[in-house]
Amino acid sequence: MPKHSVTAVDTPPAPATRPPPALSKERDAFFDNVKYAAIVLVAIGHAWEPLRDGSRTVDALYMLVYAFHMPAFIVVSGYFSRGFEGRPEQLKRLLTGLVVPYVVFETAYTLFTRWTDQEPDRPISLLDPLYLTWFLAALFLWRLTTPLWQRVRLPLPLALAVATLATLSPSIGNDLDLQRALQFLPYFVLGLSLKPEHFRMVRRRAVRIAAVPVFAGAFVVAYWAVPRMTGSWFYHRDSAEELGAPAWYGAVMTPVLFACSLVLVACFLSWVPGRRLWCTVLGTGTLYGYLLHGFVAQSSKYFGWYDPAWIHRPLGALVVTAVAAVVVTLLCTPPVRRVLRFVVEPDMRWLFRRDAARAAGDRAAVRG
Repeated sequence: MPKHSVTAVDTPPAPATRPPPALSKERDAFFDNVKYAAIVLVAIGHAWEPLRDGSRTVDALYMLVYAFHMPAFIVVSGYFSRGFEGRPEQLKRLLTGLVVPYVVFETAYTLFTRWTDQEPDRPISLLDPLYLTWFLAALFLWRLTTPLWQRVRLPLPLALAVATLATLSPSIGNDLDLQRALQFLPYFVLGLSLKPEHFRMVRRRAVRIAAVPVFAGAFVVAYWAVPRMTGSWFYHRDSAEELGAPAWYGAVMTPVLFACSLVLVACFLSWVPGRRLWCTVLGTGTLYGYLLHGFVAQSSKYFGWYDPAWIHRPLGALVVTAVAAVVVTLLCTPPVRRVLRFVVEPDMRWLFRRDAARAAGDRAAVRG
């Protein structure tokens, strides 16, 4: 899913310095596996949505997946944002890796859904994220505030307080989907606070074993909760009052959902392999899968792919699940990335002025 690395400016080694071993520059296969598994769950969750009304089991699975798949993505995003300090190269990457794709796909989804939703007058609004694009806007805001969260005391309790206040404020509005950005903020701030040893802790054998009854119990709770509560709490895009609950529910639900989601995230991470697999390379292209699979999901409604009765039976749900996983996997592959790199990861060096110090060094090298 999203690009979670932050580019840093490396200092060139002195001529006599031995270059670091190539292994130190390799990506950690575990995190690429995490991102691939999470993007598959995102696509499956969207594919299950039309099946929820006809099956309490699918609805419970949907609620369970939504309780942890985006929190897992956001925790990892925060972890890989720890080095963000607002340096010029990082700000450039922020623009090309988040702002430009946001503008492109916000426009593309608006034009596309004018057709699929048969709303020809739907306006293009860069301030009101449509469908999947909210994550790009939120990640942009979270990354910009990273230096602040790394300097305040007790950042996680403070972020939880901000998220709680957001659930009490129905007047926040839809600009940049700020309600959702604030409610998901604690997961990002938690990621900023994590260290490699924390991920090693959750990958122990004891945690993997414990994750089995935890997920089983979570499914039972979700099955019980389906007719008793709205799964929209897990979208984190509305205040308590907008969900039809008293305002004070937000003060209770925010820490409760955060704790439950973290337990499920830890269990999810414990099952992700740490070695290189066939799907590891796909973890580097999850932003492509995330942004592109929405066009397939929107097309499914327009073309009536869910109209046949058998689709809403157990076999149909299994087929839908498998198709969603295959589609998003294909969208993460290198050929797709090569074709669409110009819009998802554009090379925009032409837009920026050359750093004065680097330009002086280049001139000196030429003279030498």
